[in-house]
Amino acid sequence: MTLIGEVFVADVLGKAVLDPVGEEIGKLRDIAVVGGGRYPRAAGLLLEKRKRVLYLAWEDLSIFNRRIISSGKRESELTEFSPGSDQLLIGKDLLDKQIVDIDGAKVVRVNDVKLSEENGSACVTDVDVGIRGILRRLGIERKGEAFFRTIRHPLGHQLISWSLIQPLHEKLDRLTLAVTRNALSDLHPADIAHIISGLAPEERKGFFEKLDLETAAEALHELEPEVQADLITDLDREQAADVIERMPPDEAADVIADLPQEKAQEILGLIEKEEAEDIHELLGHEEDTAGGLMTNEYLSYPPRLTIGEAVEKFREEAGEIEAVYYIYVVEEEKLLGVVGLRELLIVEEDRPLGEVMHTKLITVRAEANQQAVAELISKYNLLALPVVDDENHLLGVVTVDDVVDLLLPPASRRRRRRI
Repeated sequence: MTLIGEVFVADVLGKAVLDPVGEEIGKLRDIAVVGGGRYPRAAGLLLEKRKRVLYLAWEDLSIFNRRIISSGKRESELTEFSPGSDQLLIGKDLLDKQIVDIDGAKVVRVNDVKLSEENGSACVTDVDVGIRGILRRLGIERKGEAFFRTIRHPLGHQLISWSLIQPLHEKLDRLTLAVTRNALSDLHPADIAHIISGLAPEERKGFFEKLDLETAAEALHELEPEVQADLITDLDREQAADVIERMPPDEAADVIADLPQEKAQEILGLIEKEEAEDIHELLGHEEDTAGGLMTNEYLSYPPRLTIGEAVEKFREEAGEIEAVYYIYVVEEEKLLGVVGLRELLIVEEDRPLGEVMHTKLITVRAEANQQAVAELISKYNLLALPVVDDENHLLGVVTVDDVVDLLLPPASRRRRRRI
């Protein structure tokens, strides 16, 4: 049997299948495919005849194209279909399922499937995720194409190659087709969050679990609080703790704050003691205050440390912190001054930080409201604002990205509460 040209499945479903003498032996109900190679390979046809479902093996076909499907066997020679453990059905298992389009960073639906000849076999080479696929299934592709031409908006083909899709597995996930973990990790966390937000709630967990822990932690922060809470609540506690542990403490506290209290305590109990203490400290501050916005991850060095020594420490430690804008000069936990990254590059290496630090500091108390924080950062063009107590002990810093969050609608803001 030779596959003549390319065939979209929507063009042949429901088509009459003929025997060697031209008699109809059934209507094409579905196409079975098997994995194991680069592309899923067509294994046989499911034919419907008088409420029976018959199976015609692919090797018993003589012609297969959008106009004619002809069998080398008669109806009496066919057996009833019995699904194999290694088979999937294009119509039942692939059509209308969701896949991830990593180029568009979104979730799309499989509207049709294209079969092409590969190494002598008919294989699933592409999935159609565009309007053409929908029109084809409705039987009005040509009319639709003509209509779109009249409005000067020609219909293009929106195909995703199967080579960009994870190979078939024996058991399907809720998200039937998914790109590989490596491909997802190359996307920006905000794009991954956009993909997750486009999934139905019952499908999000399966997708989220496919992410590596670092990618999951980065993407989690970009999601709405209720989605964050749902995802972490659905994970087993060890996996949830692994994800939370890889987040900056302020972001981790945002997520923990929206969890059920029992789940939150379980997760905190599994996190490294020092990191759990950082999160607990942040959770102790009221929401919508400087303390509720700040992170306690920052770089602070004593005033006697030289520029050269500070640069060495910076190289060792900065990679562990989400955003570093300043070096804070601290002695006995009290904030003395700040050194910008520019000074680290241009000042002589043997000068101590205490000699080059800026001492005219703009700070804020932990209990200050978020509007006051935003006004200070905006007024003084700061990248980060130190949060101190009454004795000028450095408690944390509010970074400029937290101010950007404050400018979003209230429903989009991160919330934190005590547990």
